Amino acid sequence: MALNATLHNLTVELADVDRNVYVGLELRMAKEPSESADYFLMRLLAYCLEYAEGISFTQGVAAGDEPAVWVHDLTGRMLAWIDVGLPDAPHLHRGSRTAERVAVYTHRDATQLLGQLSGKKIHRAGEIAIYSLDPRFVSALAGRIERRAKLSVTRSDGELFVEVAGENFRCPVVTHRLDNSPF
Repeated sequence: MALNATLHNLTVELADVDRNVYVGLELRMAKEPSESADYFLMRLLAYCLEYAEGISFTQGVAAGDEPAVWVHDLTGRMLAWIDVGLPDAPHLHRGSRTAERVAVYTHRDATQLLGQLSGKKIHRAGEIAIYSLDPRFVSALAGRIERRAKLSVTRSDGELFVEVAGENFRCPVVTHRLDNSPF
C-alpha cells in the first residue's frame, strides 16, 4: 500500500529586499513520503526566493521530468524552471530549452554540483544561476517546520533571514555559475 503525502499549511511573510518583493503567502505544500525534510524546505525557500506572478509547485519528487517549482505566464508559456538539490545535466538542458530562465537552489555541496555539470551539454549553461545554502542552516530550519507553521522569510544583500516559532536563522545565499566562478 502506498503512503500518502503529508499536507503542510504554511503562512509566509516574504520580504525580498533584493528584488523589491513584499507579499504574504498562504501555501499548501504536500511532502511526499520519499522526500527529506531538507529537500522539502529547499522547495519552500526556492518558491519564496523566486516568487513572481504565475509561480507554482510541481509534483516535485513524484514527477522526475519536472522542476521543483516553475513560473508560467497567463498564456501558459514557461518563464522559469526552478530546480532543487543536485539536478543532472539532461534535466537542466531540458529546462533551459523549455523556459526563459533556469535557477537551481541547492543545500548540497555546490562544488560537487558544479563538477557534475562541468563540460556537459546544457543549453545556455552560462545563464543558469545556482544558489547554494549552508546545509547546516537548512537542516536546523527544516527541523522546525511543522505541518502548520508561520514563517518570516527575508532576503537582503544576499543574506537570508528566516524566523519560525520564535527562532531566527541566518545564512548567506551564495551564487555560482556553471563555469565554477561566483557571480
